[in-house]
Amino acid sequence: MKIAVSGKGGVGKTTFAALLIRMLSDAGKKVLAIDADPDANLAAAIGIENSDRITPIAEMKDMIFERTGAKAGTIGGFFKLNPKVDDLPDTLSVKKDNIKLMRLGSVKKGGGGCLCPESTLLKSLVMHIVLLRDEVVVMDMEAGIEHLGRATASAVDKLIVVVEPGRRSIDTAAHIRRLAEEIHLTRIAVVGNKIRSPQDEAFIREHLADFDILGFLPYGNELIEADLKGQSPYDVASEAKRRIQEMVEKL
Repeated sequence: MKIAVSGKGGVGKTTFAALLIRMLSDAGKKVLAIDADPDANLAAAIGIENSDRITPIAEMKDMIFERTGAKAGTIGGFFKLNPKVDDLPDTLSVKKDNIKLMRLGSVKKGGGGCLCPESTLLKSLVMHIVLLRDEVVVMDMEAGIEHLGRATASAVDKLIVVVEPGRRSIDTAAHIRRLAEEIHLTRIAVVGNKIRSPQDEAFIREHLADFDILGFLPYGNELIEADLKGQSPYDVASEAKRRIQEMVEKL
């Protein structure tokens, strides 16, 4: 399966992605985890040691030059639009159990977007991962889907939008769906997070009534404590893990 996870910053998107990835790994699945959110740290949430030392692919200037024929940070000029990327998931990933993790990093771009070597390499890499890899792929996205395009959207089995009980989170979910529809990605589901009461769940059901709701995760102090201690949320006992297992069975 190829799964993309998105949502407004702060809703617990990376926590959900990490729990999902570890659950799939423990079930014996080979998982390729993609950190495509520059503000997130999926590696730490999964429990990978020394995660702060992982160099984002967008910052690997020598490799980008080798593959595209142009230096990262340059705009215009000539470079390869279809660079070789098929070996990168195996050579540049960090491993834990059945998990391989890649951190894409961000591309510094102007107001009109970026036709630059690093952007081209990342898009080619994502296309290869989604279309041609045979592992389960889980992508932790920004509050949008900019790494996905029409070519890859058809192969994404599910776009999961994580929301919390709040107006801005609900508005972000609607915005993400509009972006997804533009590239004909219609297999969208919602996960409600930080649920404190039946009223919180009812709020999400009411305001996202036309979304497929995959499930709800309770507000849990144990997950907050794990984050403060630098632990993976999967390594502490929580109700969220049982709920994630139910979602995996649905998927």
